[in-house]
Amino acid sequence: MTVTELSPETSALYRLRVTAEADLGALSRVLERFQNLNVVPRRVVAEMGIGDILYIQVDVSGMPEERISLITAKLNQALSIRDAYWHAV
Repeated sequence: MTVTELSPETSALYRLRVTAEADLGALSRVLERFQNLNVVPRRVVAEMGIGDILYIQVDVSGMPEERISLITAKLNQALSIRDAYWHAV
């Protein structure tokens, strides 16, 4: 498939932003959503903030917008996740 054949949706870069409690499993819970789909993120950044808050950013491409929306909705249901949202970059 050439660059001109890529659909705008699958070539878009999405950034998932997650705020989680400082829990050892929070990062793995976020990343396992992509592992289950056999998707390797382009970039992952995790940083501990003040007040025991973990900030996670995951950049992905090559997936439909509906899929990243579903991942975000499922993350918002997880116990240690305070907030998750995504946007196009």
